[in-house]
Amino acid sequence: MDTSSNPASQPGGDRHRILRAFNASLAFVFLLLVVFVSQPALDVGALAVSPRDLGQWLGLLAAPLLHGSPEHLGANAGAILILGTLAGAVYPRATLRALPLLWLGSGLGAWLLGEAGSRHLGASGLTHGLMFMIAVLGLRRRDRASIAAGMIGVLFYGGMLMTVLPHEPGISWQSHLGGGLAGVVAGLLWWRADPLPPRPRYSWEDEEEAATLAGRDADELEPVAPREVPVLWQRQQPPGRGVVLRFTPRPRPGLPEE
Repeated sequence: MDTSSNPASQPGGDRHRILRAFNASLAFVFLLLVVFVSQPALDVGALAVSPRDLGQWLGLLAAPLLHGSPEHLGANAGAILILGTLAGAVYPRATLRALPLLWLGSGLGAWLLGEAGSRHLGASGLTHGLMFMIAVLGLRRRDRASIAAGMIGVLFYGGMLMTVLPHEPGISWQSHLGGGLAGVVAGLLWWRADPLPPRPRYSWEDEEEAATLAGRDADELEPVAPREVPVLWQRQQPPGRGVVLRFTPRPRPGLPEE
């Protein structure tokens, strides 16, 4: 028996996926906290993204782990917990494939579009990538779980649609834009990475199918046209062109007979 089509067997699996995705997101937030506490002993400038500096490629890998303030860390931690849990629970395979793309896309956006001499750090590009990926997957797949995940993501972080543009000094909109574009690409590339749920069948579909079959049976029982009925007996016509019969007119009363 296929348990994927059995609704009674799905709640346990859904809870397991949600718990696993939440634990993974929480572990990443804990890693960010450990790195933030260790930042005073690190050369943050060398580990951040330096736009168009060919000698500092390390920032593309390390910058999402660094944060400039506790408020910066807290904002990204909350977004990672919510969006990471949504993405990991609904699209576990697509999320694993997309994470390297989102990570590098965030850094490349800052490296290509950032101002010379500036430094870009933080996981906000990664969170933007997760939100855009969830939204694109919801529009592309259009099953109930995907639509619900997309609505929750937009409800909490729909403002990310505007923060990919310049809006406030000191905010790396370039990394937001790079992560968002990477999320769109990931959603278009791997929307089939996770199996689609079985399509529910509605009662009106059964009624339409029954009506179609009834109409087909009625067409099969419809009598054929008269010209298509085979002739079993045909009246014989007399030979020749025909016979003319002469009739004697009746005598009229009161008139002499000839």
